[in-house]
Amino acid sequence: MKTIGVLVILGAALQAGAQTSPAPLPSDIDPQSYSRLPLLKKDSFDAEGKRAFEVINGPEVQVPRLGPPANSLYSPAAAEPYDVLNQRLRKTVVGPAFFEICTLVPAREYNQQYEWTGHEVGAQRAGVDQKVIDVIKYDRPVTGLPEKEATVIEFGRALLRGNHHVSPAMFQKMVALFGRQGTMEITMILGDYTMTAMLLNAVDQHLSPGRDPLLPPR
Repeated sequence: MKTIGVLVILGAALQAGAQTSPAPLPSDIDPQSYSRLPLLKKDSFDAEGKRAFEVINGPEVQVPRLGPPANSLYSPAAAEPYDVLNQRLRKTVVGPAFFEICTLVPAREYNQQYEWTGHEVGAQRAGVDQKVIDVIKYDRPVTGLPEKEATVIEFGRALLRGNHHVSPAMFQKMVALFGRQGTMEITMILGDYTMTAMLLNAVDQHLSPGRDPLLPPR
């Protein structure tokens, strides 16, 4: 009986371990970058590339941050303004909560797990109601959401779906709620994170071990 009990416990432990073990990476994914492109260390760049590397990652860093920085640095001349634009769009008149909402809409539309997982947490920290997050996450109607949040989600969906246009009424509503500057900045945030979703999908960026995926399949 003791032997049977030990075997049952061992079997349960092995089963639990199997359930928690991360899935193996696809064969084309680098085990350090978790993408299709290996990490480019700072020493591999020429002087101008090293300068761009330091603008993006900081002067003391030798290996780039995973995700967009690591992959965009394959084009240093484009990576620097790409990063600068992103940093400036984080300080617009729309504020951090609507910034994060605007990151989630394209992440959902492009089914981009890496982008979503980082920015769902960012949205929560910025005070975005989980109901708003879940409307985007599960592709639900915006019925019942506050007007500004609902309008931004509908605006983003209109630009990223169908004929990729917004109606005159939708644009006028955006301007009424956010002003002309805010409307343009929201549009640019949506565009920035659409580009990021495309970049990360192209290289099949995976989450590093220990990060739980938050975006369900669609």
